[in-house]
This record gives sequence, structure tokens and C-alpha cells, in this order.
Amino acid sequence: MRGPVYTRAPRDRLSSDPAQTPRWPPCRCSRSSPRSVSFRCPDDSLQAVAGIGARLWDRLWDLPCTKGLHPFQEIQGARHRAPSTPGDLLLHLRAKNMDVCFELASMMMDRLRGHAEVVDETHGYKFFDQRDLLGYVDGSENPEGQTGQDWVSIDSAEDPDYAGASYVIVQKYLRDMQAWNALSVEQQDDAIGRTKAENSELPEERKPQDSHVHLNSTPDDDGRDLKFVRDNRPFGTIGTAESGAYFIGDTKDPAIIERMLRSMFVGEPEGTTDRVLDFSTATTGSLFIVPTDAFLDDDQPAAAR
Repeated sequence: MRGPVYTRAPRDRLSSDPAQTPRWPPCRCSRSSPRSVSFRCPDDSLQAVAGIGARLWDRLWDLPCTKGLHPFQEIQGARHRAPSTPGDLLLHLRAKNMDVCFELASMMMDRLRGHAEVVDETHGYKFFDQRDLLGYVDGSENPEGQTGQDWVSIDSAEDPDYAGASYVIVQKYLRDMQAWNALSVEQQDDAIGRTKAENSELPEERKPQDSHVHLNSTPDDDGRDLKFVRDNRPFGTIGTAESGAYFIGDTKDPAIIERMLRSMFVGEPEGTTDRVLDFSTATTGSLFIVPTDAFLDDDQPAAAR
């Protein structure tokens, strides 16, 4: 039996013991360990990303943190809530096959044993042609190449000591698939703001104000769209009957995603909340900084000089 074409496993948010937190190993293991696994399976495209939470930053470095790093702020609307859940270290592993992810995760946890405990682990996968479990293509607006890098990299003019780093916000959503599947395709299209079969955005005159696409648009005060990269993946297990979407938003400024989430959960205008939230419950929410490789490899990062 062939394994998943694309796997993402595991995604760990680790709460560290302040008395035992080592200065460098949690971060450096994300640089050295992947190389020791990927050379054995070079075609599996193994990648690893380490994100640092606000609470852990001060225990790893005696440096001012990046301007946008802070604990994820809970969002409470009249009907829906985006919770804030503690997380110090995010490990995001992905490859074409599960075995290399498991091997790398095991090596990383051996390095972290005694310093951290896993508080959340989610195994995601590619679902048909990049679709969410709701049946719609996810991440249609994502750019490729340098444009995508520009959307997620901190600008040197904004935060010169951390230029090239990025932020990531993660949330775990549980889906009520039974209720969703009871809708007609046209009702589902209206909830998303796209057509299911063609993956075409609905025309403005037909697109509901509470559609997912409409409320996910994040214009700035001058009306220009604020951009970030979505790296979401579906997940689920049959035995527990739990399934959903793991939201992964990469950005150069967390305020962009926070603004979008307020539109979804509070409404824009207030009360016009994202229709998809009637079938989805956010159970986690955390914010991390993803430093550059050079920062993690440097015994005296630029911010300390």
C-alpha cells in the first residue's frame, strides 16, 4: 500500500520547564537533525521549521524580541471564539512520505527529552487536489517563488535585526462534517465564496457578506489587500470521528492575520461572522517567530551586537 503523497507530521507545540530550558539545543536540533535524515531519502523533500513562542524567547536569548512577537490574543465574538493556547516551540515537519517525518520527530524529541513536553501533535495530509475536507481548494491565492518570500519575510526597514525571519500563526479547527454535508452544493458555495467544482471565486454581486472568501480579504486602511501565505492541511481519524483543518499562516506581520481573524470571528461589520465557523470550532491558537538559519547558527546574533 502506498503512503500519503504529502505528509505533515507531527506538528508539536511544546511547553518548556523554565528551570531546565537549555540555551541552544531546542533550536539547533531543527537545523542538524533534518540533514542526518534527508540524506538517506533525498527524494522525499524533507523539511523542518522551528518556531519560537514569546514565553520561550526570553529563556533562550538575552535579546529584545522581534517587534511582532507576543502570545496569541484570544478573539471573542458574539457567537464564535478563537482561543489562545500555550505553546513555546513549534516543530513543523513535512515530506512526501510519513516515515522520514517520524524518524526526524523521534530524533528531535530525543534531543528535547527532559526539557519539554508535547502538548499538541497533529498529522496532516494532502487531500486530493489541495482541497480542504469541506471539498474546496485551499490556498488558491498563494503566490510562488520570490513573491511568496516577500509576503512572509520581515522587512529590513521594519525590523533590521530580524530581517528575513517570519511569523507563523497556527490554529486547529474541528469540522462538523455531518452538518456541512447536509447543505446543498449551492449553499456550500455561498458559505465559501467559491464554486466547488471549478474553484472559481463567486462574482461580487453574488458573494455573500458572510462568506469565507469575503471575510478573509484583509485590506489596509488605504484599501490595499494585505497578503500572507496559507499552508493549511486537513487532518482526521476515523476511530475518534474527529477531523478538521490545521490553519498555518505565514506572514511578515502577525497583525495581518489577526485582522483577518477578527473579521471572521467578530464580523466586518460586527455580527457578520464567517459562515464556515457555523461548521468549525477553533480549539487552539498560537503565535511563533521563525528565525533565519543564520540567526540559529550564530552564537552572537546581530540583535546582541
